[in-house]
Amino acid sequence: MLARLVNRPNSTTAGEYIDRILRARVYDVAMESPLERASRLSRRVGNEILLKREDLQPTFSFKLRGAYNKIASLSNHAAARGVICASAGNHAQGVALAASRRQIPAVIVMPVTTPRIKVQAVADLGGEVVLHGDDYDSAYERALVIARERQMVFVHPFDDPDVIAGQGTIGMEISRQTGGNIDAVFVPVGGGGLIAGIAAYLKYVHPQIRIIGVNAADSTAMHDSLRDGERKALQRVGIFADGVAVRRVGEETFRLARELVDEMILVDTDEICAGIQDIFEDTRSIVEPAGALAVAAIKKYIRRTGSEGRRFVAINCGANMNFDRLRHVAERAEIGAQREALLAVNIPERPGSFLQLCRVLDGRSVTEFNYRWSGSQGAEVFLGFGLAGSSKDKDDVLAALRTAGYGAVDLTDNELAKLHVRYMVGGRPAALQNEMLLRFEFPERPGALRKFLEAVGGRWNITLFHYRNHGSDAGRVVAGIQVPASSREDFLLHLAELHYPWVDETDNPAYRLFLGASAPGPGQ
Repeated sequence: MLARLVNRPNSTTAGEYIDRILRARVYDVAMESPLERASRLSRRVGNEILLKREDLQPTFSFKLRGAYNKIASLSNHAAARGVICASAGNHAQGVALAASRRQIPAVIVMPVTTPRIKVQAVADLGGEVVLHGDDYDSAYERALVIARERQMVFVHPFDDPDVIAGQGTIGMEISRQTGGNIDAVFVPVGGGGLIAGIAAYLKYVHPQIRIIGVNAADSTAMHDSLRDGERKALQRVGIFADGVAVRRVGEETFRLARELVDEMILVDTDEICAGIQDIFEDTRSIVEPAGALAVAAIKKYIRRTGSEGRRFVAINCGANMNFDRLRHVAERAEIGAQREALLAVNIPERPGSFLQLCRVLDGRSVTEFNYRWSGSQGAEVFLGFGLAGSSKDKDDVLAALRTAGYGAVDLTDNELAKLHVRYMVGGRPAALQNEMLLRFEFPERPGALRKFLEAVGGRWNITLFHYRNHGSDAGRVVAGIQVPASSREDFLLHLAELHYPWVDETDNPAYRLFLGASAPGPGQ
């Protein structure tokens, strides 16, 4: 495998990467992070899980390794011009810290939507912050312009051999800490710098160790690129695990990953939240969503393969978590750990119906029960209940409800239900025609709502609106809008001008059951 790298022209060879990693100057600012056994999680999953605690670094992320190694390698002449990068968080702090240690100027271009805590962290480290655009791509383009204008050195967050080598010191530490006595290392993947560096070292020294990359299910740039054999650019990326939200992986990182990575695993938001909880219960530390990808993937891998008695390493890559995101994490962790299910259940409007429903649940704890009397023969109940930690338990409850004559629809994996409907249950309008239900992502910045209303509110009637802040750089909004068939095409053109990602949820069962003007009961 590695021999193919050595003969590739105009590229850094495997042996050269080993040399770069061994000589990397990361320990001026970084520490050798501990490799801790997650005792509770290990017992629960029947395998030994080791956590590589990069969340304990001075900037609470592995990113300072690569940033410092790059900046430390600059000649005095180049360094004197200063450095610049584009980042919404961890890389920004790494560059600012490294520049301050070398006593050179640093400019950090961040999206306008970057949470205040991250902007302040960069400023506290001495970086000059420039806010530009709504996303990383806009900030990146602006950073390149400033770099040319001010003759500064651009420090790429992942697609640079010196940055990759800096991250590769994590692989060197794992080798030293375990002697290679592990079965697999699970690595969160955004642009690919972390997994490229770790894989370059471990596959050279311990080729038997499996290197498994992890993408968030809504940010699949590396997964899709490896699957198709070429770099793929995503149209959009998810906002929850923002530390790995990259539209396109690097050329060099893709080359290395294609040669050295054994497989990619996708994990969704609920699984990530459950991973955050798992890490907290073992360490009493709270990692950011990207920092929990590896633990979430290990659990998924064990369920798929039936592994027992194996030894797995999870890279806890960062802990730059906004405090106000914890509410969202706590809400979704129980579902991600298969300890809670959400259902829509149709019950008759008569005394004792709730008691009868609870009896069918057979002693399971009810976590949520929302409904409103509608004056009809049946009521739609939004029901949450506890599970024993497996999807089979949920299937048993669904079967029992249907046997008892209840109509039931599983909403556990329904994003509209989890983000919005559960907070809005309370009745439906008696008569409403031509309503479309659309789910949007708004940038969390002044003027975003006004822009939306200017696009649609002046001509089309907004009949429903729900927004809830989740502590990220984009807000989730659901809106009901009356759109007659005669103006549907014009309406869609207006949406295109907004450039806000959106999903049509008009046919979503959660909407039809709880919010729509009229709807049959579940299962009817």
